[in-house]
Amino acid sequence: MQDKAAYTPPSLLLATLALSLATFMQVLDSTIANVALPTIAGNLGVSADQGTWVITSFAVCNAIALPLTGWFTRRFGQLKLFIGSVVMFTLTSFLCGFAHSMTELIIFRAMQGFFAGPMFPMCQTLLLVIFPPMKRGMALALLSMVTVVAPIVGPITGGWITDNYSWPWIFYINVPIGIFASIVVWTQMRGREETTTTSPIDYIGIGLLVIGVGLLQVVLDKGNDLDWFASPEIIIMSVISAIGLVAFVIWELGERHPIVNLRLFKERNFAIGTTALMLGYAAFFAINIILPQWLQTQMGYTAIWAGLAAAPMGFLPLLLTPIVGRYASKVDLRILASMSFLIMGASCLFRAQFNTNVDFRTIAEVQMFMGIGVAFFFMPLTTIVLSNLHGAEVAEGSGLATFFRVLGGSFASSLTTWIWSRREVFHHANLTESVSIYNPSAVDYLDKMGGATQQHLAWVDKTIEQQAYMMSTIDYFWILGWGFMGLIVIIWFARPPFIRSGAPGAPAAGH
Repeated sequence: MQDKAAYTPPSLLLATLALSLATFMQVLDSTIANVALPTIAGNLGVSADQGTWVITSFAVCNAIALPLTGWFTRRFGQLKLFIGSVVMFTLTSFLCGFAHSMTELIIFRAMQGFFAGPMFPMCQTLLLVIFPPMKRGMALALLSMVTVVAPIVGPITGGWITDNYSWPWIFYINVPIGIFASIVVWTQMRGREETTTTSPIDYIGIGLLVIGVGLLQVVLDKGNDLDWFASPEIIIMSVISAIGLVAFVIWELGERHPIVNLRLFKERNFAIGTTALMLGYAAFFAINIILPQWLQTQMGYTAIWAGLAAAPMGFLPLLLTPIVGRYASKVDLRILASMSFLIMGASCLFRAQFNTNVDFRTIAEVQMFMGIGVAFFFMPLTTIVLSNLHGAEVAEGSGLATFFRVLGGSFASSLTTWIWSRREVFHHANLTESVSIYNPSAVDYLDKMGGATQQHLAWVDKTIEQQAYMMSTIDYFWILGWGFMGLIVIIWFARPPFIRSGAPGAPAAGH
């Protein structure tokens, strides 16, 4: 498929609104079910461990579908693929809400995850098509704003719906949004001509992709629950996944009609941009995991208050992202990306100064400061990723880059909890060594409490645990802070120009 020219819909505003709503719905759905898992598991009569497959099934099929986006685009065309994905995502959302057993829900969530895969890359591609070259930076900025806000809104919305209504409504709310988005996008863009190609189906590539990526996602989702490589199941799945992924890469690079175009990584900006996007998003995602978890488990925050403490991160991107999109073409995008990494890294180093007496306002202020960095994150990196891709390569590159971004989030999700708990054990052991009859300060402290009774020792152990988690949290924020700083070096290996003027498939605004 090769786009010959941009397409202007009858109403650019309406088309943009519908595309953005569809993407918001899809990104929101990746987090909205998390807080409702205990309720879902209880209502359907299964254990909490079985309930986590509601998340895992979605993530696995979503990870498989994303790299296939390029092939689907060539086969069906951008518009039909987007409309079909939205319609089927909406239908499976309804079926998830209608499910009467955990087995049904897991099956429908898996289907929902698969159809969700092409939605974000196709939205990105179609926005670049309908916006004139001078405003394509604005299109990417708008999409980045949706990507930032939806994961913040998801847990808060999911908790509110579950508490005030019932868990099926976290899926039912997708239905009117999906119907509106699919109808509007179709009516606005059906006049656009597309050329599709029919090539032989790479069955071996598909099989290796399903095995390699599918099992990798299961390992990442279940690793913490099964104690990682202490579990024979994790070892077996990891080995099979590694073999499958190596075989997949070798096969696809030698295949005449590959199901995934890995040759895109020969393009320097795509490779550098995708690497920075994956690692940067992983660090960004890790912040969104560890902060609410620490607030709820160690600082006594409820889920709603933890969400409110994290929410200020989304305020400034709402204001700054349109400005970034409008003026980005006048600045070297590596400078904008470096600013993003610098600010988000600094926010992590600020958090590394926290202690157990930190108040809500301080937490919220640091979150708001990080929002400045978030506003400069997605749009410059996405533009660099797509800067030298044309025609069908835009959809292929978008799908592949999104896959690696999601994979980075999956790694962050698994490793964050693991590192956090391991460092807590380390600090807990060190702190406990100080509580003995040979430490005058410890003896004096216990004497002031009324002696070393079982109740007092339990209270001391609880205090040590809270301090150990605080120290572990500080350790992790130090890692994230300097990790962001390291990404500044990586992004400067990208090579300008990043913005092409009016070329078919050009990803951003011209000068």
